[in-house]
Amino acid sequence: MQPLKIVITGSYSAGKTQFIRTISDIETVSTDYAVTLDEERELKRETTVALDFGTIAINDKLNLYLFGTPGQERFDFMWEHLAIGCLGYVVLVDSCRPGHFAETQRLMSRFIEITDAPFVVAANKQDDPSALPVSYVRRRLGVPLEIPVLPCVATERLSVKTVLLSLLRHIASRYQDDSGEAVEE
Repeated sequence: MQPLKIVITGSYSAGKTQFIRTISDIETVSTDYAVTLDEERELKRETTVALDFGTIAINDKLNLYLFGTPGQERFDFMWEHLAIGCLGYVVLVDSCRPGHFAETQRLMSRFIEITDAPFVVAANKQDDPSALPVSYVRRRLGVPLEIPVLPCVATERLSVKTVLLSLLRHIASRYQDDSGEAVEE
């Protein structure tokens, strides 16, 4: 089975660990530790300090290896290591916390510097009545129209699957020329 590396990234408490747990065929490998900063403890009790890892079989020939990054900038040294060799990545954003959009923008800029892999943005927590619309998330983050921005609920398997399949379609479209023929890079 051919493994394909996908990175799940986003700001602190965007839902990366839950995203991977929801879809993984295996029990996820997680490096969660107790939150030490008071302002972070208000959002959750544990945080990823190195990575999360899970897998999902797409078919009998393809398997996605999902690597989740830590969200805090103090662990950003892991972002570069996790991005090495990735086919693409998902930027997860909490649609209910526009105060963290600037942090997400910084993270997206950093990832664009680290890798030229294609990516999609997943506007998480779209099941929450206070969630901002996907179009607003796109506009606030300044995401170009050619980059898919998708609704997401990280606790729902179908939603996570839809985001991952959209990423795979986005990756495939990058390797097609105008006539629809695959091109080599």
